[in-house]
Amino acid sequence: MLCMHSQLRYRADVPDSDEATSTVPAPSPFSGDEARQIWGLENPSLGMSLGGTHGTAQAETHRTWIDLGESLGIHSVWLPEMHFQPGVCPAPLLELAGYAARTKRIRLGTTSLLLPLHPAEKIAAEIATLDQISGGRLLIGLGRGFQKPMLEAFGVPPAEKRDRFDDALDRMLALWSEHNGRSMPSALQTLQRPHPPLAVAAFGPKGLAQSARRNLPYLASPVETFDQIFDNQERHRAGLPNPSKPALSLVMRTVFVSESADEIEAARNALLSEMSGRRMGMPKAVSEAMDAPLEARAVIGTPDEVRERLTLERQRLGIDLLVTRPQLRGLKDDALIRSLEYLAKEIWPSVAAV
Repeated sequence: MLCMHSQLRYRADVPDSDEATSTVPAPSPFSGDEARQIWGLENPSLGMSLGGTHGTAQAETHRTWIDLGESLGIHSVWLPEMHFQPGVCPAPLLELAGYAARTKRIRLGTTSLLLPLHPAEKIAAEIATLDQISGGRLLIGLGRGFQKPMLEAFGVPPAEKRDRFDDALDRMLALWSEHNGRSMPSALQTLQRPHPPLAVAAFGPKGLAQSARRNLPYLASPVETFDQIFDNQERHRAGLPNPSKPALSLVMRTVFVSESADEIEAARNALLSEMSGRRMGMPKAVSEAMDAPLEARAVIGTPDEVRERLTLERQRLGIDLLVTRPQLRGLKDDALIRSLEYLAKEIWPSVAAV
């Protein structure tokens, strides 16, 4: 299964290093308050992430979460792109289009649209189309992918993934700029100008440097510990064109709230079990991060405990958007729904106000 990339200029002879893309221009000058306005983050906000949809029952469950998020005033819903694994989301833009049709306010995001896997013209047109039909509610998190078998299945040599990412993004930005300047309607015109807000899912120094050179926000994954996010924010900030301007702080995190000790213990056990079974194919840095204590990356506890921890981390990390995952295997739906309602109605408003 190969992906056509004839329009991209490959640099296979360039080593996979920070220097390989050091001259890549930034796509937009947005930072600080201007970026918060563009992202709809004038106030610290709460988002939620979902996995892929497989089967009619799971599709209905996800629609229930989307409806709940809309009713709670959740800022955004996020889907990742991943392939060839159970429960993953191979077509996030397609799923988000379905959610756009049943909602009016909630924003729609990808945590890691994997640019090296797609022809730039095709993905630019799909993003523009979804931005139009959603009424300008699209947010795009971009990624490169890290699993060697997945990259090779799409005909992408792993050593070329960062160059292909930059080439694809350059092409997409050029297409949007060209078509948004036309007076006649075009399938490549975005509703948001100059394009939907962009961020980069990054973990290691190379990804952080690539994000910073583009002057794009760094989207912190749920795998990183809070301490790692703090350090990575410093690295990202140092590489920005203007390090003195504050960057958006976008953090994904597993959060579970309950007044039941049994439910809290069940949530902890579910997450520990999940982490222990997700090591195959992970980069060394990611695997090492997952060895950290659960409390270093997840927030699970009573309402008071969760409020205290989130207040501390929001102040330390300057969180503008906290993207939480409402689903945990092994817990009943009513416990998970109560947790999100606690977080959205009671806890996050008080955290954001500090």
